[in-house]
Amino acid sequence: MYLEELTSIINHAFLKSGYNIDCKVIPSDRKDLCDYQCNDIFKVAKQYHKNPMEVGEEIVNNLNSNPNITQYFKKIEFVRPGFINLTLSDEFINRYVRITHQDIKNTLELPEKETFVIDYGGPNVAKPLHVGHMRTAIVGESIKRILEFFGHKVIGDVHLGDFGLQIGQVIYAILRDNIQLEDITISYLDETYPKMSALCKEDEAIKEECAKITKDLQDGKEEYIPIWKKILEVSKGDIKAQYDYLDVHFDYWYGESDSYKYLPRTEKILTPWLKTSEGAKIIEVAEESDKKPLPPLIFKKSNGAYLYASTDIATILQRMEDFHPDHILYVTDNRQEMHFTQVFRVCDKTGICSIKKLEHLGYGTVNGEDGKPYKTRNGDTPKLSALFQNARDIFISKKEDNKAMSIEDVDKIVNAILKFADLQNSREKDYIFDLEKFSEVTGKTGPYILYTYLRLNRIIMAERIPKGFTNEIYNEFDRDLRLQILELPNALQAAYDERKPNYIAEYVYNLCVCANAFYQHNNVNKEENQAKKDDYIYVLKTTTDIIRELLHLLIIEIPTKM
Repeated sequence: MYLEELTSIINHAFLKSGYNIDCKVIPSDRKDLCDYQCNDIFKVAKQYHKNPMEVGEEIVNNLNSNPNITQYFKKIEFVRPGFINLTLSDEFINRYVRITHQDIKNTLELPEKETFVIDYGGPNVAKPLHVGHMRTAIVGESIKRILEFFGHKVIGDVHLGDFGLQIGQVIYAILRDNIQLEDITISYLDETYPKMSALCKEDEAIKEECAKITKDLQDGKEEYIPIWKKILEVSKGDIKAQYDYLDVHFDYWYGESDSYKYLPRTEKILTPWLKTSEGAKIIEVAEESDKKPLPPLIFKKSNGAYLYASTDIATILQRMEDFHPDHILYVTDNRQEMHFTQVFRVCDKTGICSIKKLEHLGYGTVNGEDGKPYKTRNGDTPKLSALFQNARDIFISKKEDNKAMSIEDVDKIVNAILKFADLQNSREKDYIFDLEKFSEVTGKTGPYILYTYLRLNRIIMAERIPKGFTNEIYNEFDRDLRLQILELPNALQAAYDERKPNYIAEYVYNLCVCANAFYQHNNVNKEENQAKKDDYIYVLKTTTDIIRELLHLLIIEIPTKM
């Protein structure tokens, strides 16, 4: 909102000189020189065949001739070779601090309400959750909350992998070893799946038998249904408990199996486009504009079995009929990009769903210090439950006082450690997972953000909250904090537009840095000038309100103390 206002003023100055061009005001990359800048002088000079210096001086003169310009800018300066440096007035800064204080959403142009379905989580039943599942859950839940913040209706679906080969493998072991239903526990599943997975790699006959069991289950063979339901019950309970710990919640716990009743109708819709290739049913999805080869989507194998692509298409049909969404988002590993390109093109081609409604939000891998996917010391992919405990142990060991903290507070801090470590990275990029570093109370970490909030909140709680404040700014640290408050809508809008929570994580960290510098140089509680003290409290209350709201978007709860 405020950037649009500043941009409008600058564009009016260009129009006054006959330059009909869309210029932008952006935050300065040299805060020691100015607050904001316009870098479009060269673009204007080139289009109108003029000297950049002549254009720059002309625009600055136009701006300074505006009788109301001091409401917006304290200083306007043309800097060679072609930049307009803008320093905001105290009045303008404080106007937007007031707007933000009243309601953060007042700083945004909110879109029309739409319905989103977001598919995130996606764990396979009967397999233990690992660090990769954490990234799906955290990124997906944060995006869901950002969309809700912008006023949309958002429907979250975990979409369990509950009908795949791993189920056939576990059922095979249960029948082979004559395991009773009551003996199927999460410990049993955690031990059995890895053993069966390894066995299938060694023994082709057993692998084929497991595949047959899977196909028979999908076809509704009654012998397997009670076992499958028990596996689902046990595994789902464990998955839900771990997602609850992460404060990740789904509206629907549908699985791959729920799409099977839609498969016959899906196949009928696809029939005009299906071809037979080596007994399998395929559909071509490649386009002339593709920069790399894209193989056809295999809808049905030669043995009649459906694949993930088949059930994903059927699930989109189900979602369109059940929820009538404007958008369907998929949060998965980057490596599934080709899969979703195929699925989305089939849906678009066959009229199931416009490709404009479908988005794949890919994310990178969580790596160890060696740059390879994060592993335990013995080379295994760490279970999520073990990762939680490891984070607890590391945080508690950092300081003697941490041992006396409540379990609830420790778990909130553990969540902050893991989530801020993840969400501060642009989701499509890999990142190095360093639990020791992420657990520190200093630096770009979750504990640092929480500690800053609690520190500021202690100051505020000792004072009364003023209803308003003056237009005076008292020192550079005060000004820096207020300027950072102004930039809030930029971070929120970027996170929303690009579906990337890292913009929010970056902003809240920078806000905390400014707030801590303010704290170090202004003794608020001992300030004798009441008007000045009230102004400080007003700004700090605005700051803590922002931090609290943004932490919610990052799925981070605030402990009672640290």
